Amino acid sequence: MKTMKKIALVSLMGVALAASAAALKTDPAKSTVSAVFKQMNVPVESKFKKYTVAIDYDAAKPDASKATVEVETASLDVGDADMNKEVAKKEWFNSAQFPKATFVSSSIKSAGAGKLNVTGKLTIKGKTADITFPLTVKADGGKQVFEGALPIKRLAYNIGEGEWKDTGMVADEVTIKFHVVAGQ
Repeated sequence: MKTMKKIALVSLMGVALAASAAALKTDPAKSTVSAVFKQMNVPVESKFKKYTVAIDYDAAKPDASKATVEVETASLDVGDADMNKEVAKKEWFNSAQFPKATFVSSSIKSAGAGKLNVTGKLTIKGKTADITFPLTVKADGGKQVFEGALPIKRLAYNIGEGEWKDTGMVADEVTIKFHVVAGQ
């Protein structure tokens, strides 16, 4: 009898854990991660072609949610093959030594209907910083759509070394934008 109770208790615990935050599968065809910056004072938006997003999300309990994002830095497409090679070089992303930029959440809190505040660690080019940013989430056809924009200073992560530290050509302010569609 004790064994049956233990099995029932373990089963109930498993169901409770499974019901908390659910791992969602990202739809890469409908999702985007991009960097928006000014080059010679003209706004430019460039997309990362390769990234992975892992989201465990429960709309009823957002505090139990977690998110991890890995972006392959050499996959930034600025619209020109030569420039794409340039941004992968040491002065910019140094993709050979630092192939991925990562974000790992430490806290996701509700900020009202369809709004979340996300806190975590952003690591780019070996530099890690604690960040917090707003995020919107909405249900769409059985999937969740997460959207947000994270402003950073590129020089804080040593993106643009040497002559590229001059912000007259490429501004220090960069906004990382994302639109992630994910579901079961």
